[in-house]
Amino acid sequence: MKDAALIVLAAALLAACAPAVSGPRQGRIVNSVTGTEGRVSFVAGSLRPRVGDPFAPDNATITIGGQTYTGRTAIVDGAGAGAALPAGWGLSVGFGASSAAFTNGLVGVGTRLDSPRHPPVARIGNLIARTATAPVLTLTCTLTVDETEHGIGECTGNDGTRYALQF
Repeated sequence: MKDAALIVLAAALLAACAPAVSGPRQGRIVNSVTGTEGRVSFVAGSLRPRVGDPFAPDNATITIGGQTYTGRTAIVDGAGAGAALPAGWGLSVGFGASSAAFTNGLVGVGTRLDSPRHPPVARIGNLIARTATAPVLTLTCTLTVDETEHGIGECTGNDGTRYALQF
């Protein structure tokens, strides 16, 4: 019985240390004029900032209105010059004393150290996608992505049609 419990405990510990494996990030795209809905899919990990290779394989697929577009995302870190800086460290020191007739006096000292808060970082990026059939159609999208690879975006087709993204 002890051996079985030890094996279960060891397996749970190893599972907690294992990296999380996730599938592609799924979402939807909506035509802003007609309301036609479609699907968007990003390869897992492709919505994180990285030094990009613009000629790497496609990592996004959009299907809407009978057309399938494929393309590549480029996400930049949100900690640029325009990003809000987190609050700095804070140190507070307090000192107090009291005394009264016929009682013992009291002296107190207190300190407090506050660390900076790190607000969620919103990253920006884009996606350029195209169809594989003639005539070639394109979608150019701007994306805003959080740390968990969820986000929103807007796309514009080569014909001027606008789309909204949620993923």
